[in-house]
Amino acid sequence: METLTDNPALEYANVRSRSEAICKPLLTEDYVVQPVADVSPPKWHLGHTTWFFERFLLRDFLPGYRVYDPQYEYVFNSYYESIGARVIRTDRGNLTRPSVDDVYQYRSHVDTAMAELGNLPMEGRAREIFELGLNHEQQHQELLLTDIKYILGHNPLFPPYDTENSIELSHAPTATAIAIDEGIYAIGHSGDGFCFDNELGRHRVFLEPYTIQSELVTNREYLEFVTSGGYRDFRFWLAEGWDWVKSTAATAPMYWHHIEGNWHQYTLGGLKPLPLEAPVSHVNYYEASAFAAWKGKRLPTEFEWEAASAHFNWGQRWEWTASAYLPYPGFSTAPGALGEYNGKFMVNQMVLRGGSIATPHGHTRNTYRNFFHPHLRWQFTGIRLAG
Repeated sequence: METLTDNPALEYANVRSRSEAICKPLLTEDYVVQPVADVSPPKWHLGHTTWFFERFLLRDFLPGYRVYDPQYEYVFNSYYESIGARVIRTDRGNLTRPSVDDVYQYRSHVDTAMAELGNLPMEGRAREIFELGLNHEQQHQELLLTDIKYILGHNPLFPPYDTENSIELSHAPTATAIAIDEGIYAIGHSGDGFCFDNELGRHRVFLEPYTIQSELVTNREYLEFVTSGGYRDFRFWLAEGWDWVKSTAATAPMYWHHIEGNWHQYTLGGLKPLPLEAPVSHVNYYEASAFAAWKGKRLPTEFEWEAASAHFNWGQRWEWTASAYLPYPGFSTAPGALGEYNGKFMVNQMVLRGGSIATPHGHTRNTYRNFFHPHLRWQFTGIRLAG
């Protein structure tokens, strides 16, 4: 989201209601499932984002506030070592209690207290944490959509999340090559708008001349890679990528299904014939790199992506780059628990740029740095080629 307006109470209400609207189509059973470690139960997301406001704002800035349930800190702390013990990530799906109803009551309790806090002068550090809390919940809204898709998309019945939902079926125009001149380019966030700390440290980089595609790779293009034996030819794969192919027996992107001679894709709207002109989605870094090699191209670095971003549209898929997730010059970790938000994850992960169809408004700025381990593909991840 952008920097706060003069009506933070309304912004808070809008963000919080959006999380609950995302969960509205779910059955109670859908709230508690954790098929794999990287997918958290929707109930946990709703509780964790609520705990964030309670732990970092209400406890410190609302006089007389009493914690809703002391045990919830153990249940809903995600990775903040500074705060103490917590349920390990892989066990979130074992939390049959608190119930879904309990979590919604918790949200209501915290929302009421936040309204009281909103009536107080909220300045300085409190306002900064408030803004971070809103952006944090919006990040979890994207995770909610992708985790829900994983939960339903790995159910053998392929139940739709929303039969009216067609956000994944967009068509990509024909791609053209954009030539970018060599030169020195400024990278990183500038100005007064909100950003995460990993975007700070605006600095200059020198780039050699390169080309970058105006559009994302489509399902049609990627299907050619699949049907030509791309997943059976080690020559296109990084060594770790080839190990991943062999260990997982992968033959296509996540959610692709070859049924009676035809390709289908599970979408938020259910199982559909593969939309050939839509951008390919749910590929990991290894697959993106292998496809690029098969095409005789490469993935752009995050600096090349940012320098060229004014020349193309983005926001359909998170786009893998060839850049490792590392700090910018001058990066420093903030003191306290909130200093754990980004910096400690700057190892063994790759940077993605651009945002996706699940990304909330305001999070698709061209300096936003998403990051995932190279084998992961449950997010709406896609490919833009460079040369």
